[in-house]
Amino acid sequence: MPRLTEEELRIMQQYGAKLESSFDISTSSIPTNESFSREYNIFRGEALSQNIGVYENLCNIAQSIIKVEPKPEAREKLQKAIDDSHLEITPEGAMSLATLVAIISFIIAITISLVTFILFGLEGVSIFFPLLIIAIGAFIIKPISNIPEYLASRWRLAASNQMVLCILYVVMYMRHTSNLEHAIKFAGEHVGNPLALDLRKVFWDVETGKYSTIKASLDNYLLGWRDYSLEFVESFHLIEESLYEPNEQKRIDLLEKSLEIMLEGTYDKMLNYAHDLSSPITMLHMLGVILPILGLVIFPLLASFLQGAVKWWHLALLYNIFLPLFVYFYGTNLLSKRPTGYSESNIVEDNPEYEQYKKVVIGNISLDPKVIGFFIGSFFVLIGLLPIIIHLLNPSFDFKFGQGALAMTFLDYKEGNIGPFGVGALIFSLFIPLGIALGYGTYCKLSTRNLIKIKEETNKLEKEFAGSLFQLGNRIGEGMPVELAFGRVAENLQGTPTGTFFKTVSINIRKLGMGVKEAIFNEDRGAIIYFPSSFIESSMKVLIESAKKGPEIVSKALISISKYFERINEVNRRLKDLLAEIISSMKSQISFLTPMIAGIVVGVASMVVAIINKLGEQFQVTTAGTTSETIGGVGQFGGVLQALDIKTVIPSYHFQLVVGLYVVQITIILTILCNSIERGQDKLTQKHLMGKNLYLSIILYSFISLIGIIVFNILAGGINLISS
Repeated sequence: MPRLTEEELRIMQQYGAKLESSFDISTSSIPTNESFSREYNIFRGEALSQNIGVYENLCNIAQSIIKVEPKPEAREKLQKAIDDSHLEITPEGAMSLATLVAIISFIIAITISLVTFILFGLEGVSIFFPLLIIAIGAFIIKPISNIPEYLASRWRLAASNQMVLCILYVVMYMRHTSNLEHAIKFAGEHVGNPLALDLRKVFWDVETGKYSTIKASLDNYLLGWRDYSLEFVESFHLIEESLYEPNEQKRIDLLEKSLEIMLEGTYDKMLNYAHDLSSPITMLHMLGVILPILGLVIFPLLASFLQGAVKWWHLALLYNIFLPLFVYFYGTNLLSKRPTGYSESNIVEDNPEYEQYKKVVIGNISLDPKVIGFFIGSFFVLIGLLPIIIHLLNPSFDFKFGQGALAMTFLDYKEGNIGPFGVGALIFSLFIPLGIALGYGTYCKLSTRNLIKIKEETNKLEKEFAGSLFQLGNRIGEGMPVELAFGRVAENLQGTPTGTFFKTVSINIRKLGMGVKEAIFNEDRGAIIYFPSSFIESSMKVLIESAKKGPEIVSKALISISKYFERINEVNRRLKDLLAEIISSMKSQISFLTPMIAGIVVGVASMVVAIINKLGEQFQVTTAGTTSETIGGVGQFGGVLQALDIKTVIPSYHFQLVVGLYVVQITIILTILCNSIERGQDKLTQKHLMGKNLYLSIILYSFISLIGIIVFNILAGGINLISS
């Protein structure tokens, strides 16, 4: 073959550039290997939260101060967890941070003891808090050193929920173009973080020379999933095998088989998980919610019998720190065992273009929901703090309201500023947990109310989209141009979200003169702006890519995608049926059982405090002027009455604060667990449900507590405990 002259080469390059421009090859959605892998560091910063960066810095600082070598087995586990969660630390750094925290807690405990001794002498030294700090420091060594494993578990949970979509996108692309590299890039651009970051890491390892080929890097990545999601590994291996299959039909069969294995494996594992989840969830409810709340009833009496050894802050440590941590970590452990599932997209929440919808617009004023929530919360909390504020400003101030058995004291502080024990102060205390819940709930509701509407419309569109794609594929297969097919299908689907989407594309083509790609993806007028869905975006990009190969390829691709969507929706419906009973139980626990039981407990506890208070008052009146020999014979209960000193009882004001905050904490934790079990890492729906559940639970709790306090204190006021 004769060599081309320089003039011939120049002409070929000139007309080649024109051909590329005509066929839109240069604007292909598939980036180069180098640009795709270079995005790894950018995406890593976006995918990992700011808290992770702080943790990495602390580990590196701790390692520079005191370097602790983990055991070989522990080091291997930590290194794997660090790699899986994309942390930039070493196993020594994780162990060094845990050890340093323990040392610092010991130093703090000794410092507190010395300062207390210097200021108040030996009698003023309390060993409770120093010992508590030392115990906490020793206890958290293991949890802190295992933070990489916790992060890796959370990462796997989020990534595993995207695996079905990942395999779907790879199969969708490879069905019309048998190119593994481009298919992985296509999946990485649409599946979202954290799995998108993993796929970019596959290319990054090739670019940095760790592996010579994409296949070798991918196989190494899949090794990490062998113990957690074997169906994901098998599906990818079938996809790799399809690359070497010369027969087109067999190649397609292998791709479809890979998706089938992924779907069936997901269903089978979720079936076992749903069966195994019932008993742990029941235990979580009993040990973390029901029994602790019911056990609160005995604390007023317990504090009195123990002569004040149990203080309200002991109760707060147990119920507002240790128990919520137990419930959260126990629930997180249940979630870590959750198999590969189906997760709804976070594209609406994560897309910066939708940031404006998180604001509250009143006229021309745009308000941040955080500010509104803060002011609402602060207003109610300030009302709740009024009894303490009034007492600080005027310690002698107090009054009674009501008459006879209905007479109740507002503040009722005892000698030594112990209290308040008054019913009025107790009712006011309800405003503090109410304010915290309403403040945070308002922020969650306002910041998601617009986005959740967009998400709901998008979800409706996704459910209808499979059938619509089938119609669109048939129209194109009959020989109708793609531009006309959108309008024809839109006419058949009038009044539906899908019809609106296709109509928007058709209008952009007919009236604005856009091409199909611009009509869908234009930054200002594209139809995808109004329906932010990774499903729809990816299927439309497949349409654009396959259109370069002719209408027959487009038709087959769209019909295949519609079948894939239908199968995924079917499996998703089956998964929700499996979890329906568990989810229903958790929802009833959040919205009804927990606040109702807690409200009744507060009412009963307030009655117990009122009875102890009345016992003390009546005992003082009855024994006034009597000798010490006759005191013990008063109703034959003299010793018991002397033991029931109101000054040693936990004030009902503080008691309610502990219970109310616990209700708020449990509502938040159970909402997170319930949403994660049902939907995976769907942040937008989680925040929306959190606002809704906080409103329901705290209002119900406050109402039942208020009724209980009034009724039980009226009953206590009408009892004549010691006859004259």
